[in-house]
Amino acid sequence: MTKRRILLLSGKDVEPFLQGLITNDIRHLERGLVYTAMLTPQGKYLADFFLLRVPNGVLLDVAEALGDMLTQRLGMYKLRADVVISEAGLHLHRGLGVAPEDGHVDPRHDALGWRAYRDHEQTGDEIDWTALRVAHLIPETGIELTPDTFILEAGFERLHGVDFRKGCYVGQEVTARMKHKTELRKGLAKVHVEGAADPGAEILAAGKPAGTLLSRSGQEAIAYLRFDRATGAMTAAEATVSYNR
Repeated sequence: MTKRRILLLSGKDVEPFLQGLITNDIRHLERGLVYTAMLTPQGKYLADFFLLRVPNGVLLDVAEALGDMLTQRLGMYKLRADVVISEAGLHLHRGLGVAPEDGHVDPRHDALGWRAYRDHEQTGDEIDWTALRVAHLIPETGIELTPDTFILEAGFERLHGVDFRKGCYVGQEVTARMKHKTELRKGLAKVHVEGAADPGAEILAAGKPAGTLLSRSGQEAIAYLRFDRATGAMTAAEATVSYNR
């Protein structure tokens, strides 16, 4: 499971401050946990994270590898807003089945269970989260979600991570233009893999680059594909790759 950093954002301006930065609508906090992202002005991915309203502010749950960068970026945008960013002193716990009293359903997909924030580390987590992600085409920070990513190509609309009615945020214009295209030409897809090929292997179709193999679980994998080329038999390293739209 990806190591997470849990931040606390407090102060009277927290929610309006976030509303102008994130891809989702901060008002969805009324329903519980919110999945969202911050983008560059060019519409590319900076970070994805979860938000949860708590009595003393908003918890922000982000991959540890992005924690310093995101804290710095939020501080840069904060200016004179009444917003304080601090470590929450909490740890992420995850599980499947009925959520405990302090658990919150993962908004990306029902199959991903629940998330809870506690003052001690989780032990004994034996769930194969990669297999679940691959089965349901859920991108992961640092694997499918990288600085070159456009969030609609990564399936953020399907994952309830973007709201097209909320108004402006950083990167909104590019995202809106992509939304109104007739069809995306590139994006994440689930593929079938037979043979040896590690994550990161280039996928070829008729000798031409057609994409990249990413997270893999057994014979199933997530790949970033050029859909116009991802037809017929494909290869990656020593493996054959197939994709059914």
